[in-house]
Amino acid sequence: MTDKLRVVLTGGGTGGHVFPALAVARQLRELAGPIELLWIGQAGSLEQRTAETEGIAFASVQVGKLRRDRNPLAMLNRANLTDLGRVPVGALQAIRAVAGFKPDVVLATGGFVALPVGLAARLLRVPLVVHEQTVGLGLANRVLAKGAARIALTAEASIALLGPRLRARAIVTGNPVRASILGGEPARARTQLGTGFDPGLPTVYVTGGAQGSREINSVVAELLPWMLMRSNVIHQAGPSNVEALSVAVAGLPAELSARYHLCGFVSGDLVADVLALADVVISRSGAGTLAELTAVGRAAVLLPLASSAGGEQAKAARLLSESGAAVTVSEGITAEAVQAAVELLLADPARREAIAARARKLGRPDAAAALTDVVVQAAGAVPAARR
Repeated sequence: MTDKLRVVLTGGGTGGHVFPALAVARQLRELAGPIELLWIGQAGSLEQRTAETEGIAFASVQVGKLRRDRNPLAMLNRANLTDLGRVPVGALQAIRAVAGFKPDVVLATGGFVALPVGLAARLLRVPLVVHEQTVGLGLANRVLAKGAARIALTAEASIALLGPRLRARAIVTGNPVRASILGGEPARARTQLGTGFDPGLPTVYVTGGAQGSREINSVVAELLPWMLMRSNVIHQAGPSNVEALSVAVAGLPAELSARYHLCGFVSGDLVADVLALADVVISRSGAGTLAELTAVGRAAVLLPLASSAGGEQAKAARLLSESGAAVTVSEGITAEAVQAAVELLLADPARREAIAARARKLGRPDAAAALTDVVVQAAGAVPAARR
């Protein structure tokens, strides 16, 4: 590429929307030729902090969030009406930011902040690429997909949910994962986590996400004596939950508690090492989590979050379970149900290896590069590696 490629990134609110945009930004900077990036998001947000950490220029727009409810009348609340007033202001700010930057392409990865920016791209005739992390398109992406040059999807199953006109512009790239996730070393995890682990037993990694999950923590606390008789356990409980869990497990026999590593958050490259060490993962089934579990190929017991938008976690977990790539507890997350699912894997190494292999087959570790290619091609350029 001889001319400077100018790319607008937009998407945010959660890590699930932020990380795909970040992955593309990093991939773009590895291409030959000059790159100029602008991230448009909400002020004081995760996307702003991410952009600043990465040295990416940032412009803010006001965002109107729709708080959905099964009862349409319940949506007529003060918060929704207040946010409704922010929509035209955010739209004008987005038009001004996109027009001033003059991008070759806009990448929208979802979240309410992506909507005004994506619509500004359409109005200004800038090619728009939409990336969807879940099986069904989110509300913002459903609106933007109608005018997108390309619709990048995480799952093959999503194609069938699109109409014929949208399907013609769809491509399955997968959901980008952090490059560091692919290079985990079990030995490093053992060293960092300290002594007490029994190398003769399988290791279970429990995670409810960065903030933890009280539901998962409660079930695991109840099952800990049983689990620790059969495995080592690494438990990411969330920073605010460590103290309560420490009290709950204080009465465990010393030989069992030595095999239990409780932490608020597993940070940095240690996540990759823990995943490499784990024989079984107990987790939610968010888009980012499933992308990582399949990219590295791990046997998982999935506990979908019932309140996830559109039931997307349950849908995604069901797809993996139907492919034999995970075990899902969906009809009531109780200690008994979770124990039965975990026991299937702890008691049968061949079964968990088969599940891990099927998960690995579904993984797309090259998703970041694939999505970046779609963005560059939409801008009318060709990746340097393919010239």
